[in-house]
Amino acid sequence: MSNIQKAFQHGKAFIAFVTCGDPDLETSARLVREMAAAGADIIELGIPFSDPTAEGPVIQAANARALDGGVTTDQIFALVREVRKDVSVPLAIMTYANVVFSYGIERFLANAANVGLDGLILPDVPFEEKLEFAPACRRAGIDFISLVAPTSRERIQMIAAEAEGFVYCVSSLGVTGERSSITTDLDAMVRLVREANPTVPCAVGFGISTPEQARQIAQLADGVIVGSAIVRMVGDGGRDCVADIGRYVRRMKQAIL
Repeated sequence: MSNIQKAFQHGKAFIAFVTCGDPDLETSARLVREMAAAGADIIELGIPFSDPTAEGPVIQAANARALDGGVTTDQIFALVREVRKDVSVPLAIMTYANVVFSYGIERFLANAANVGLDGLILPDVPFEEKLEFAPACRRAGIDFISLVAPTSRERIQMIAAEAEGFVYCVSSLGVTGERSSITTDLDAMVRLVREANPTVPCAVGFGISTPEQARQIAQLADGVIVGSAIVRMVGDGGRDCVADIGRYVRRMKQAIL
């Protein structure tokens, strides 16, 4: 059982996302430590990309700010190495295929494993193209996290059957971003995932921002993923955002206990 799967063994998992380098790498490192201390079970670290097609305006803006600040993949690996001195929760990279391709797939994954990363999420890689990444991930001991969306339909069980770490269930059509309500039939999606692969947890993301939404999702799934709400707080607060985000993570974790 991988470290990511183990994170689901003690109840519902809260998964937090942050764009590395927004507003700077020092703040990103402080955020990782604060979110882990506040109860985040898994933390997703975004490597910024110039064309983040799955992201809404909040995370797109964070990507732009980080890139304008000159952040690089190697600097983010160095950040992970540093926080691994005192952060034990699983850490997963979320980025886009071109970032990994341009770095070199084998080199990227070897370095990721070396600094202590546990998972890789590439939202622009469809199931049919996962063989470019999944075997290399397996060799490096890193879970390649699969995504299923409302549009996956009959493909959900096929994707889930080969999933590692956890299945990332996309709650809504469209890009990331906070939503006032989630209308997708998540119950049916989660049921299909569990039928196909009862040993791999499923977590729901895209659009979740309030404790009430988190509580509702946690009744159906094994974990709750929050990104845009945290990234918006970073954008609003800059270097002073860390304590507020710690309090927010505590509220969200409490809601799903």
